[in-house]
Amino acid sequence: MGVNGSREPLALGPEPLESPPELPQDVAPEPPREPILTLPGALTAYVLLLAVIHLRVLLPPEWENWTVDVFGFIPKRYDSTLLAIDFPGGAGAKVWTFVTYSLLHANLSHIGFNVLWLLPFGSALARRFGALRFFLFMAVTAVAGALAHLVTHEHAVAPMIGASASVSGTMAAAIRFAFVRGSFLSFSRGDADAAARVPALSLTRALRNPRVLGFLGVWFGVNIIFGVGSIAIGNDGASVAWQAHIGGFFAGLVLFSLFDPVPHAATDAADASSHDASHSG
Repeated sequence: MGVNGSREPLALGPEPLESPPELPQDVAPEPPREPILTLPGALTAYVLLLAVIHLRVLLPPEWENWTVDVFGFIPKRYDSTLLAIDFPGGAGAKVWTFVTYSLLHANLSHIGFNVLWLLPFGSALARRFGALRFFLFMAVTAVAGALAHLVTHEHAVAPMIGASASVSGTMAAAIRFAFVRGSFLSFSRGDADAAARVPALSLTRALRNPRVLGFLGVWFGVNIIFGVGSIAIGNDGASVAWQAHIGGFFAGLVLFSLFDPVPHAATDAADASSHDASHSG
């Protein structure tokens, strides 16, 4: 009661604040956004290795030339005729240069061009293969590129350098699964790891896939233009060793299954051109 005996409500303080409205229970939280470009550790290590090795350009000219002679691939090194030339590196260089040439580059535009193509195709392949298989695959495709260059430039004295054969190999291997529904070049794809581990097409089915055939046509066309036109990369006037590109590409396309750890489906995975179309609204 109040002081005058009337029944009046007592003031208990300020009115409580209203609680914010609750979200409906059926609204799912927004999934975390995946970065536009994430590089797997194996590819990051490979790119860093190329960058560190390229610091050789800071050496005095005579040391830099010696590095290219010892670690670059020189077809004339394997000439057994009386006109054979003694190159730095001796007998050992006849072995290691089948791989080491791929770690050297002529200039920043040369290394940048290769890394640019490695970002999409090399990322998917590194995620799919894992580090050990990825590094071994890069070495094998480099060897294949060197063999192709040796066959077509038997007596050449100029060193061949660059990772283009291995990069071509990653592109060829990646198209074995790149256009499968859910993969990184299909119209519908999941996260990067899932997109890299979809079941791959067999070689015969891949060669019947319209998108794969279109990719092959463009890739070979560009390399023929570079080869026949003798287009150079950068300011040094170094011509493109397109035969090595083809050697690495062929090896990556054919040898992909030997490195692939992802089990094949009971039936061949269908290509994105058919499945994506059937699932589109």
